[in-house]
Amino acid sequence: MNNQHEADELTPQESIQLITKMLDKVQDDALWKVAKKRSTFKITLLIFIVINAFLVGLWFFTTGPASYFWPAWPMLGWGLGVVFQFVDAYMTNGLLSEEREFEKLKRKAKSINPQS
Repeated sequence: MNNQHEADELTPQESIQLITKMLDKVQDDALWKVAKKRSTFKITLLIFIVINAFLVGLWFFTTGPASYFWPAWPMLGWGLGVVFQFVDAYMTNGLLSEEREFEKLKRKAKSINPQS
């Protein structure tokens, strides 16, 4: 029975390889999440441009440049959302990430209970 238990244990080199693979998987998942946010932003921006160009064209050809520029309102409202999506996709750098919160909680727990 003892020989079976010893056979199931990993060598230090195997443990390091396993941990490295696990960390690579976590990093790949994080990069995939960022790539998805950026791709979604680019699609949203393209739709924003196309729809707002249509609205400006509609305004221009129906009432003309001498009239009130009503397309500004949907541009401003939707544009604000696009700006927030841009910030989330390109500029947060983990500012609001789960990983950062986890590390803060871990440091707090260690300060309360230094044995762990």
